[in-house]
Formats: sequence, C-alpha cells, structure tokens
Amino acid sequence: MNNKRQVEEQNFTEEVGIFFEQTGMPRMAGRVLGWLMTSNPPHQTMGELTQALLASKGSISTMTRLLIRVGLIERLSLPGQRRDYFRIKDGAWSQTLKESLTQITAFRQLAEHGLELIKDKAHFNRQWLEEMHSMYAFFERELPALFERWEQEHNKK
Repeated sequence: MNNKRQVEEQNFTEEVGIFFEQTGMPRMAGRVLGWLMTSNPPHQTMGELTQALLASKGSISTMTRLLIRVGLIERLSLPGQRRDYFRIKDGAWSQTLKESLTQITAFRQLAEHGLELIKDKAHFNRQWLEEMHSMYAFFERELPALFERWEQEHNKK
C-alpha cells in the first residue's frame, strides 16, 4: 500500500474515533471500528489491531468486547487457524439503527410521564414536554416504515 493511502486510512480511523468520543463512546472503540472498516483483510486478529492502532492488548480487548456487545462487530474463527478474528458484523448498521427505536419509545414514554405529572398545573415546562412527546411519537410511528423501505431498496442490490 502506498504511503499516502496508509496515512488517509489512519486519518479515517482517527476520525471515527473522534466521532465515537463525541457521541459518548470511547475513542478507542471508534478507532477499532474505523480500522476494521478499511482494513485488508476485513477481519483482523487482536495482534493486528494492537499493532495497527498502537494500543495495548487490554485496551483492544475491552473495546472489541464493547463493540461486540453493541452489535457492530463479531468474533470469528477461520478453519485451520488458532486465533480469533474480528470484523464488522453483517447488518450492523441497520440493526443498530433499529435498536434506536427502543430509545425513541423510552423518550416518548418519559415525556408522557412528565406530562402526566404536570397535567393539573399551569406549568411553563409543558411546551418542552409536549414537543418532546410529539417528536418522539412521530419518529416512533414513521421510522418502522422508513426501515422497511430501506430494506426493500437494499435487498434489490
């Protein structure tokens, strides 16, 4: 691989790490994911990840467990190999987004609870709770159809 390409891939890996950090996840988890998105081969051993990311085995181990738990990567073994490999899990992106529906429902339910608590009061916070409820109820209704349309389009390819 040429040097420019290698630098671009390293920069992408760091960019994913920073993005993860900005969303409240560990930067190293994003770096692992970023590396797996561009690595060749697409499956990497623990040793390859530690070397590529200049990180400790403990750090990589912790982050791969986290990424497995959230459904973004998977551990696999290859015939005749004694090592485990990690790769992006098939369907990871759509599954992660679908799971966000659970959070959307939880936010809508929180808004309902808040509105119930202040229903008998002239409360200036009502508009925030009503907006929260309205928005999350909308996404709770609309996202399933959007996912279905995406899956239909995606399965045509």
